[in-house]
Amino acid sequence: MNISVYDTAPQSIRDFIYYEQIVKGRSELTVKNYYNDLKTFFRFYKIRKKGFPEEDFAKIDISDITDDDIKSVDLTLAQEFLVFMKTKKNNEQKARYRKAVSLRQFYKFLTNNKNMFDVSPMSNLELPSPKAALPKFLTLEQSLELLVNIDTPDRKRDYCIITFFLNCGMRLSELVGINLSDIKKTISDNEEVYTLKVIGKGSKERLVYLNDACVNAYKEYINPDVTDPEERNAAGLRDMSAPTDALFLSRRRTRISNRRVQQIVEDCLKSCGLDNMGISVHKLRHTAATLMYQNGVDVRVLKDVLGHENLNTTQIYTHVSNSQMQNAMKHNPLSDVKPKK
Repeated sequence: MNISVYDTAPQSIRDFIYYEQIVKGRSELTVKNYYNDLKTFFRFYKIRKKGFPEEDFAKIDISDITDDDIKSVDLTLAQEFLVFMKTKKNNEQKARYRKAVSLRQFYKFLTNNKNMFDVSPMSNLELPSPKAALPKFLTLEQSLELLVNIDTPDRKRDYCIITFFLNCGMRLSELVGINLSDIKKTISDNEEVYTLKVIGKGSKERLVYLNDACVNAYKEYINPDVTDPEERNAAGLRDMSAPTDALFLSRRRTRISNRRVQQIVEDCLKSCGLDNMGISVHKLRHTAATLMYQNGVDVRVLKDVLGHENLNTTQIYTHVSNSQMQNAMKHNPLSDVKPKK
């Protein structure tokens, strides 16, 4: 990531951002969220402490925030900030939770790494508990419906994309980042075994074993037997002469973008009438995880497949299953029968 985008940030915030990115190995998205949350907080600081007009909130520059300003922040101001984000900016619980985490992490860094405080002023900042909503996902029947109704100009590429999402449970950034060299074939017990190296959050690598559906979709997409460029384009096949190692290509023969993949998924869902369910690319990851768990995959194995750091994150899929069992009991035709008085 180009860290120059933070050049106008106050020095202490820059030090924190670089520490999280380089030393802690945080993802680009996490670091960006930290920065945006701190920028929002110090805009609020300028309104409360320096008399800046609230209507100019989005335009307030924080580049002149000093270490003295940062040191003057106390727990009460942080709490007022979270109230402000709820009442004035309509932040949901999850958004306020993230902002509270950003403040705690920043002041923890200033305390432990820069010795600005003996005790972090944010150590007692309570985190607004985010609601543990059950993830949305497609049923097995809906997943099959989605796969058999892919009819796009680059059908074989798009079929391979959807197949990887539904079978491997990978994140959007992980799929877009796949290179041809990340897929390896080995022979084990006279059988071909295909593995995929995935770069997950925090640049952590994990190995995913590709099942038959993924291997077949992959082979169809990159079929090197079709050499005529026009024939390859008409078939929606991966152009092996592209000047990039990226697996999934755009029409310009460059690595496909996150937004383009989102559009492909949206179009495919619409074509089979599943576009009104609130299903997104990330929900396909939930679908893969839910289907695997429902079909006997141990939650600890599922944790490794999905690249979760903590088992608690994966436990949500056990809650999905419990919820379904409860719902099934409610739909039993005998569920409303009452004993005679």
